[in-house]
Amino acid sequence: MPRYERVLLKLSGEVLAGDKNFGLDCETVRRIGEEIATVHGAGVSLSMVVGGGNMFRGREMEKLGIERVQADHMGMLGTVVNALALQDVLEQLGVPTRVQTAIEMRPVAEPYIRRRALRHLEKGRVVIFAAGTGSPCLSTDTAAALRAAEMGVQCMVKGTKVDGIYDTDPRTDTSARLLPSVTYREALTRNFQVMDISAFSLCMDNKIPILVINILKQGNLVAMLVKGERIGTIVHDGESGRDDGQALATVTPSSRPDECGSHGAVMKEDLKEDL
Repeated sequence: MPRYERVLLKLSGEVLAGDKNFGLDCETVRRIGEEIATVHGAGVSLSMVVGGGNMFRGREMEKLGIERVQADHMGMLGTVVNALALQDVLEQLGVPTRVQTAIEMRPVAEPYIRRRALRHLEKGRVVIFAAGTGSPCLSTDTAAALRAAEMGVQCMVKGTKVDGIYDTDPRTDTSARLLPSVTYREALTRNFQVMDISAFSLCMDNKIPILVINILKQGNLVAMLVKGERIGTIVHDGESGRDDGQALATVTPSSRPDECGSHGAVMKEDLKEDL
């Protein structure tokens, strides 16, 4: 039995580029897709948010003289490219998948509708959320935290290129120590760079644990979500050092207050289209 019933996976655009600095690495995308398919096949209800840093970064576009809002909209389109690529890979692997975008582009994807997304999850489909929140100046990490709250997930998995959260930057400090467990407040006060402050705050407000893992290490996603192994770092609302199982014990969908409305079964009369 999988440890978690409903999970949101946040993938940064950089991980989809593999060892490249730009674009999509086909081998990496397919390998990640295969792990997602295994998790889905184990019975985990899975939604995803993808970044677009492998295509465009809004802040970097400003260096070309492009205004921030325009640059952020370009970045949102980059996330759609990534989402469509993942959708195609997953469907080749036999996983029914839907892409929903925060900016309407109906010829290629569904617009984001919360009840429809929940219905897809109930029918065993993977839902990929693209185009961030649809608003500029907000990161895809913030979009992931928002969608996690709206989908009523048990935890959010942040798939990165590092093994978890370190006390210092492991790229510049060889003595950097991996932290197996930190609280939301520690993450905010110590300004860990794995996610932005808005995303951490949203997860803290909604009591959604964040599991940070190296998604590029083969087998990590399956080991954590299906086998229940302790990998990477968990960010939670308890005391630092508390066991991750304890941290999650009080935040299951049935016990966590749902300030965004019920995330339970979507009645057929509420959603006539059964797509």
